[in-house]
Amino acid sequence: MMSVTERRGSAASRGYGHKWRQARDGWLRKHPLCAMCQRRDQVTPATVVDHIVPHRGDMALFWDRDNWQSLCKPCHDIDKARLEAGGSLPGCDSSGVPLDPGHHWR
Repeated sequence: MMSVTERRGSAASRGYGHKWRQARDGWLRKHPLCAMCQRRDQVTPATVVDHIVPHRGDMALFWDRDNWQSLCKPCHDIDKARLEAGGSLPGCDSSGVPLDPGHHWR
């Protein structure tokens, strides 16, 4: 049976090498708060630079900073994963607007 690394390739082979780590660190310095938490009126330090639209190996999309957002680890690993699996985000912001970008009220 193949390991996850064998199936997906190494992080470096997918673009997450030294150049990415430098870009990531610079992004987090300029955008230090989790974008999803901010929508919930929470202030949480971000630790992950997320690709809003999954790049799936498209290096132009990978490096497109308009496609980046800062997230905390729980938002990245739980909420973002839920969205990418076709689910929805529960809850609303402080003005009552649903957090889920696909909600029919948005």
